[in-house]
Amino acid sequence: MAPSAPRATCSVRKVVIAVIVTHRHDGGHLEAALVQIRRGFAAARILHGDMSNDDDVRDELPHDLDVAGHAGPYDFPDNSRRRRPAALYGVVALICVVLWLTERDSSALVNNGFLGAAILLGLVGLFSFSSGWRMRVDEKEALVAAQGAVGFPVGHASAQQVWRGMRSRPTWRVLVYSAEDPPRRRGLVLVDAINGVVKEHLVQDNPVEDWEV
Repeated sequence: MAPSAPRATCSVRKVVIAVIVTHRHDGGHLEAALVQIRRGFAAARILHGDMSNDDDVRDELPHDLDVAGHAGPYDFPDNSRRRRPAALYGVVALICVVLWLTERDSSALVNNGFLGAAILLGLVGLFSFSSGWRMRVDEKEALVAAQGAVGFPVGHASAQQVWRGMRSRPTWRVLVYSAEDPPRRRGLVLVDAINGVVKEHLVQDNPVEDWEV
């Protein structure tokens, strides 16, 4: 691998400074100094490689963001993980209530703010716990349900996890295209990620001119 451009620039800069200093002390001619500078540039190119080559400068994604290196199916995170912070909120709220009941009259640090914080944390924890649905339908089952809802053979399809309602009920939003090339029909289907019920679906013709090059 070729060294970086800053190292090559630094080396050339050192050569130029050294030639100028030598020229001042030795009283040499300007032509001789320029020859030494050109030799310094040539040596820097040989030592560090031709830095004008764009192939030496590359940007790479981090390993955990490189999709090309990913093998195997992708696992969507389960919404039931929301119950973990909900339990933490409940514990902190309980501690605030205990401190408010036992220390509010004897401590200058404990006041009615502890009770307000306990109520707020309790409400947030209750909402987080109630919206921590456990998903029982994965994206493959959602694609099967979507194909049954649209009523035509499916070619290309994609699934996206979304949420519906105040309690953030997990739902699969599935986009499907018919199996023709180019596809003649397309559909959008919402599948409940808990019981697999099709909530809504829309089917329409797919304009062929949109696929023409």
